[in-house]
Amino acid sequence: MRSSTATLIGFTAVLMWALLALMTAASGNVPPFQLAALTFLIGGTIGAVTWPFRKGAIGALRQSWRVWLLGVAGLFGYHFVYFSAIRAAPPVEVSLIAYLWPLFLVVFSAFLPGERIRVHHVAGVALGLAGAVVIITGGKGFSLSHGFTTGHALAFLCSIIWSGYSVLSRRFGQVSTDVVAGFCLITALLSAVCHLVFETTVWPTDALQWGAILGLGLFPVGAAFYTWDYGVKHGDIMVLGAASYASPVLSTLVLVIAGFAPFAWPVVVACLLITAGAVVAAKDMLLRRATS
Repeated sequence: MRSSTATLIGFTAVLMWALLALMTAASGNVPPFQLAALTFLIGGTIGAVTWPFRKGAIGALRQSWRVWLLGVAGLFGYHFVYFSAIRAAPPVEVSLIAYLWPLFLVVFSAFLPGERIRVHHVAGVALGLAGAVVIITGGKGFSLSHGFTTGHALAFLCSIIWSGYSVLSRRFGQVSTDVVAGFCLITALLSAVCHLVFETTVWPTDALQWGAILGLGLFPVGAAFYTWDYGVKHGDIMVLGAASYASPVLSTLVLVIAGFAPFAWPVVVACLLITAGAVVAAKDMLLRRATS
């Protein structure tokens, strides 16, 4: 499969993550770790049910401890640290700091064999970051309302964890994406343990909330991790990094369309910045496709 096709497959994860905020809002008052346990269980199951029907799928689980450590640290570690950050600092500030991960992904990718960071990659990510700042802060600029706290440090760690997981996954490019189902199931188990230790159980109250949880498990917390894994292993990882800044603006657009948020000028500005950033970062890939 061509690198450009793999990149597009990876970008579908960004599109699915745009549904995360809407579906989470529609899921009711289910606590974060309980929600993670339910959705990762669904996400892992949709991969696991295909194992018996595909040759070599179950065998793909026989990986070294490094692969399992990377996968579990990436999926469970990111969510554990993110939930902890949200409890310790304002959510908007946490979201913005955590969304440094596409920037770090591009920077870290420069150390991969055969990869080299170029000016247009940096420019594309910078435009995307500017768009993320506009959409997350509502065009009001960014400041730490209570100074730099433990929550902000945890948010910064989130960005390192996810970018590190994505880049290191490329180092294990020969590992089948089937193993991601195992990562999800272990993350579900660990999230359930954290829920029992830190939270009070709150179940969804109606079919809409259960439907939102099912949707989360099928898409943003399910299929997205499989397509992202394939994309970062076989696609243009730097283009994916820049294009990932589309997620917060698409998420806002989805909330606006669904009536959960009002439309405002920062949405338009962020769309223009992020689109321009993705096009600039993908210059090489676009030229290759045009030539072919």
